Amino acid sequence: MTQTTIRAVVFDMDGLMFNTEQVFNQSGTELLRRRGKTPPLELFHSMMGRRAHEAFQVMIDIMELTESIDELKVESEEIFDSMLDEVLAPMPGLINLLSVIESRNIPKSVATSSERPYLTNILGRFELQERFHHTLTAEDVTHGKPHPEIYLKAAQQLGVAPEEMLVLEDSENGTRAAAAAGAHIISVPHEMSSHHDFSTARAVASSLDDPVIHDLLL
Repeated sequence: MTQTTIRAVVFDMDGLMFNTEQVFNQSGTELLRRRGKTPPLELFHSMMGRRAHEAFQVMIDIMELTESIDELKVESEEIFDSMLDEVLAPMPGLINLLSVIESRNIPKSVATSSERPYLTNILGRFELQERFHHTLTAEDVTHGKPHPEIYLKAAQQLGVAPEEMLVLEDSENGTRAAAAAGAHIISVPHEMSSHHDFSTARAVASSLDDPVIHDLLL
């Protein structure tokens, strides 16, 4: 079997580039604690990888909340922002992988379910936004992950066929989206997504430093 030639790389952001899923879980737990509720593990599993309004609808349904999506979103963002300075960090191997991709002159982009102001804030904290050729956010698509729309748009932006595009994802929803788009999807689970179903991925990596990723860029 001939190895796929990778002509572009697309990164998910939350949980893949940064440890934001840890912050999301902490802020979500605090949001529910204020309401006398303890989140079950399946709550964050179901929310992960979705756009904000879809994720909060899941929270409302599972936790039987009475507030609106907008009310919960505002309060959650306040809690989340208060935790960022102390907790936020790049995932292991991210900076090295970006340098490897750049040394090969391979274009790269970010395709996230998060909103653009949030992406700008997170990437800006590490001066990374200028290092990506394109970024796609929740506002750029009609359908959120696991629908393949965002990865089909990423391939179009980058001028490559989906099968020539390496997608890196940490969640089941994101992996399903990339697989449905026909991309070469490698999943990189973390402790909060290690129990997800990654059966649609081409491979599962232990980190962004894993040779299963780097060997595709040779």
